[in-house]
Amino acid sequence: MFKHVFLGGKTLVKTITIREEVYKKLLEVKGEKESFSKLIERLVEGMNPVETLKNLRGCVEFKDRPKIISEIYSSRDERRI
Repeated sequence: MFKHVFLGGKTLVKTITIREEVYKKLLEVKGEKESFSKLIERLVEGMNPVETLKNLRGCVEFKDRPKIISEIYSSRDERRI
């Protein structure tokens, strides 16, 4: 495991722990003079929430799908009133 100190702002320091294989993948996409903080920031800022949801589509199984859909529509109707 590798630990990286994340400098958020000037005084806040966070340590994150990642698996070695994740570290190696990050090294492959990290620029030569880019810090890990800048790399993570670049990766996170580049995320498109709609694309993320599309990629997750079909990854979740619902036990009672009709009931959940009914509750969603009911909740939407309540907000519109």
